[in-house]
Amino acid sequence: MEIKILDADSKDMEEILALQKAAYRSEAKIYDDYSISPLHQTIEEIQNEFNNQLFIKGIKENTVLGSVRGYEKNGTCFIGKLIVDPTYQNKGIGTKLLIEIENRFTHAQRFELFTGHKSSKNLHLYDKLGYKEFKRKNISNKLTLIFLEKYNNS
Repeated sequence: MEIKILDADSKDMEEILALQKAAYRSEAKIYDDYSISPLHQTIEEIQNEFNNQLFIKGIKENTVLGSVRGYEKNGTCFIGKLIVDPTYQNKGIGTKLLIEIENRFTHAQRFELFTGHKSSKNLHLYDKLGYKEFKRKNISNKLTLIFLEKYNNS
């Protein structure tokens, strides 16, 4: 599948927000918790994030099929909300987006991201790309966040 990876711009935020909500429904189902913040983020909140982070999108025929965002602070690139349209998951789009965000922050000493403890597909992807667990944070009796890191070898 031919996917173009490009910088997102502010006019993509509504489409990315809708995609985010679709992608996170499966996460909410895993944890039986539909109150998670990605499902309730507003257009104003995502626009604010866009003003402070790099957003990358994966598109096919002008349709956004995936996105990831990141920013660098004190030598660490914090990667967030790697999302892929549920009908296009497991086709390499997430891998391409994650590699691209890393390539955009080549000056970072390390990369950090997190996912839920039951999110086996995410954990498999991050492990495959060299991320290692370094911390866990209990959010509720249903959710523990697993924080992963990868040191930059470039």
